[in-house]
Amino acid sequence: MSDRSKGLLLAGVGGQGVILASMIVADALVRAGNDVKQSEVHGMAQRGGSVVSHIRWGPRVSSPLAPKGSAEVLAAFEWAEGLRWIDYVRPGGAVVVDVRTIIPPGACVDRRGWATAYPRIDDGPIADRRLQPRLLNAAAIASGLGNVRAANSVILGSVAGFLDIDDQYWEAAISSLVPKGTAEINLAAFRAGKEAGTVVIPAQPAPEATGVAGPHVIEVKHDWCKACDICSRVCPEYCLALTLDGKLAVVDPDACTGCRLCEILCPDFAIRIHPPVVAGVAAGEGAS
Repeated sequence: MSDRSKGLLLAGVGGQGVILASMIVADALVRAGNDVKQSEVHGMAQRGGSVVSHIRWGPRVSSPLAPKGSAEVLAAFEWAEGLRWIDYVRPGGAVVVDVRTIIPPGACVDRRGWATAYPRIDDGPIADRRLQPRLLNAAAIASGLGNVRAANSVILGSVAGFLDIDDQYWEAAISSLVPKGTAEINLAAFRAGKEAGTVVIPAQPAPEATGVAGPHVIEVKHDWCKACDICSRVCPEYCLALTLDGKLAVVDPDACTGCRLCEILCPDFAIRIHPPVVAGVAAGEGAS
């Protein structure tokens, strides 16, 4: 391993596009004239498992792995994954973290009250270290541009601010690797990410009252759904199912308790859970 080589980690969960983002970073580094080694580790990737990709670059690189305390940048596409891998960043290094949360089913300790053991969004664990933190709401920025699925390019834009790679290489890599027909929105998201500052951590919502707050409304964007079956498998009330022709269907809407597990775990942003529409049964209303 060359002493002049540098390391970077990208971390997220299955379905977030971490591997594609890693390929874009590696491609941009190659275009900039570096020797690059890339590796990734992923477990239950299609079921929301942890995914991390190591990249090293420099004049000559033998191993792709960045040891703990050595990475120049950590790009985390999900809050808990950012905390999981923060020890790999060197003192003074940069941490770019999306404040998006994807709560694994195993963290749910009360499926009706939706109490979880998931770490709170608190910048203390990052601020207490000698790091350069940048917290992003990448989904909100991408939504403002017209397509929430370009959120990863927002994160890459922010990462670019910490790496000495000319924009022409970044944009060439994005244009060549993103799905056909999405280059324009991803380039716009990349540029927006470069300009984005750290978000203020929002106030944490008060714990929801336990008990079913009435049937919620399940909205499915069928043109975004790829029928991966994650939502129907994690739904504790069996509200969702795949039909024989492989399409997602809401089979028992009245059973929905609003836990939002399907919405949170959907890698394609294809599900939204709305509060009850019948007056008097919204969460908290009428509680004595």
